[in-house]
Amino acid sequence: MTLSVQFITMISMTAGGFYLGLALDTFRRLAIYWRQRVVLKYFMEISFWLTQTLLLYYVLFRANSGELRFYVFLALLLGFSMYKALAANVYRQLMEHIIRVIAAVYRFMENLFINVIIKPLKFILQMVIAIVVFTAKLLWNLTRYIVIIIFTPVLWLLRRTFRIFPETIQKKVHKVAGFYSTIKNKCKKWLTDRYSKRR
Repeated sequence: MTLSVQFITMISMTAGGFYLGLALDTFRRLAIYWRQRVVLKYFMEISFWLTQTLLLYYVLFRANSGELRFYVFLALLLGFSMYKALAANVYRQLMEHIIRVIAAVYRFMENLFINVIIKPLKFILQMVIAIVVFTAKLLWNLTRYIVIIIFTPVLWLLRRTFRIFPETIQKKVHKVAGFYSTIKNKCKKWLTDRYSKRR
């Protein structure tokens, strides 16, 4: 391995260690959102370290074809220590500021979506339902009054006509009406019993 390749490897691994510090702090800060879920916690932990290992090895592969030497680990440790000593506090403060900004933007967008889209749609839907219910009630009452107006004279005329019939015919009609009423009441009772048993 030439000196230039060794130099590139050292620089790359030092930068990799610095990056690992950044990634680790970011991961630890975001881990609070899934630490209560044990399975997800272990899954994310394994995925994080596996991803970082593959990424750092890819950098090493690009630098020196993937040859592992002792100074590679020293360079990683140097980069990680540099991050902890020089940039960790600044990055954590910056990350907290970014998280607060993202949270504020998210809350603003959520409130905007609710106030501009959800609430107007809800109001429109309530108005449509109210109009439909009002129209249905109006039509029902109008139809009922029309039926009453039309059939009241007809019923009055039928009663008057019925009284003209002989008493024998009136008695037969009463019997038929009574039989019909009995059948109707039995059907209602049967349906009521069936419904009560199902409940």
